[in-house]
Amino acid sequence: MMGDWTFFSNYGHVLVCLARNRQARLRDVALEVGITERAVQKIVRDLQDSGFLVVSKQGRCNRYRINKRKAMRHSLESHCSVGKLLALVARPVKAETAGIRGVQQDEPAGVEIPGAAARLVEETVESPPAPVAVSENEKERKKEKSKAPVDTREQGSLF
Repeated sequence: MMGDWTFFSNYGHVLVCLARNRQARLRDVALEVGITERAVQKIVRDLQDSGFLVVSKQGRCNRYRINKRKAMRHSLESHCSVGKLLALVARPVKAETAGIRGVQQDEPAGVEIPGAAARLVEETVESPPAPVAVSENEKERKKEKSKAPVDTREQGSLF
């Protein structure tokens, strides 16, 4: 008989859930992972304190943004970014198959991966929406904006 174990810890499971749905309620994440809501809150706080996750408030809801450039913590996988891992395992969830009310599909982690893994990830990505027509004034404004030097301190985010 095989034991009940998985390759990811609860931290990994919570991160995958939040990558699949950045608007997920922690209650729903707890149900999906199979742990208490309080345990999910602690994991989210730890991920936030370690710089893997940014939590922002939008009205009464929280939104979660993952720092996909951050390297994995353990020395065995520190050469790999969180984004590369999520590109492999965090396929977007369809609302009708999620079993969770209010789940919206999120875009998958946009990380280039060579070889067969890239093909696997590409199979999960839906085609992008058609481009929207842009007025001449907006084109000129974008040109002017792109000529200005970028102050990396003002950007503040690595996402």
